[in-house]
Amino acid sequence: MSTTAPLSVQIIVPGAELLLRYAEQLVTSAPADSFARMPMKDVNSAAFNIGHLSTYGDRVCAMLGRNDLITPMPYSVDLFKAGAPCLDQPGLYPEKDVLVATFFERQRRAIEAFRGTTDAALAAENPAEGRFKEMFPTVGGAVAFLLGGHVAMHLGQVSTWRRVMGLGSVG
Repeated sequence: MSTTAPLSVQIIVPGAELLLRYAEQLVTSAPADSFARMPMKDVNSAAFNIGHLSTYGDRVCAMLGRNDLITPMPYSVDLFKAGAPCLDQPGLYPEKDVLVATFFERQRRAIEAFRGTTDAALAAENPAEGRFKEMFPTVGGAVAFLLGGHVAMHLGQVSTWRRVMGLGSVG
């Protein structure tokens, strides 16, 4: 990575890329036929978590002024928006391959958009409203969370899902 990139980019990108490698380990051996299953109440399926995460890459690109990188989603984001319930209904969620490919494609685009950003763009006011803006008043803070902590939280849920499903840990 270029040492001319903002320091925050140099610090955050390696962690975001590490999370992508972890995500790959978590989903690769997960069977497609159980990817959307909820093994018990309050344990969200891998499909729900990966689908939810797949909707945030475009948000990052938009916050960084890179709307040119945004393409139509292959499924309804309403299934996965913040606050949407995870449901154990066969056929409700897109197939594993579609969810996984969408997540990785959009997350990689978001990381690339972040790599090319400037200090001025990161210092800009977060365009979101409400609690998210209160917690992260700048674009940089919001993007750092969306590329790091947010992904890690939901991958932790996928890890829990794997263990409850009898798939064990990875790594």
